Amino acid sequence: MPEHTPRGSSAARRRTALAAGAAALAGLDLALKTWAKDSLADAPIGPGFAQLRLAYNPGVAFSMGDTLPSWVVIALTALITAGVGVFAWRTAPTSKATAAALAAILAGAAANLIDRTADGVVTDYLHTGWWPTFNLADAFIVCGGIAVAALSWRRTDHEPDNAPA
Repeated sequence: MPEHTPRGSSAARRRTALAAGAAALAGLDLALKTWAKDSLADAPIGPGFAQLRLAYNPGVAFSMGDTLPSWVVIALTALITAGVGVFAWRTAPTSKATAAALAAILAGAAANLIDRTADGVVTDYLHTGWWPTFNLADAFIVCGGIAVAALSWRRTDHEPDNAPA
């Protein structure tokens, strides 16, 4: 006897997978931040061009907003993170690549928000010598954003073959 599948269960599975992926990636970043606070407090590790170095950022990307009160930065990043979460939940992407990209963005935003709520700063630990020190969550956000942009250029199935240029 065939099993009855309720309508929308595939969307529920996609949403669950996206949320689980985001939670796993955020957990990885938060674990690395804890490790960095414990292991990098005394001295950086590695050569100057690719170091693990402990730093704290009270602002957002490139320390923008570092002079704002921490509650303002927390509130704004919480709104943006919630917006990304709602968008990802509502769209429940059918493309695994798009879902992974959105999970990465959501993971990075959530991990940085969680880290910031403790003391008003985000823990950074990846230092290249020529770029501001950053963390894995930042890399998730940037790579996820690039992937979403690149994936949006793909032709969708509902586009006509003779679409005007």
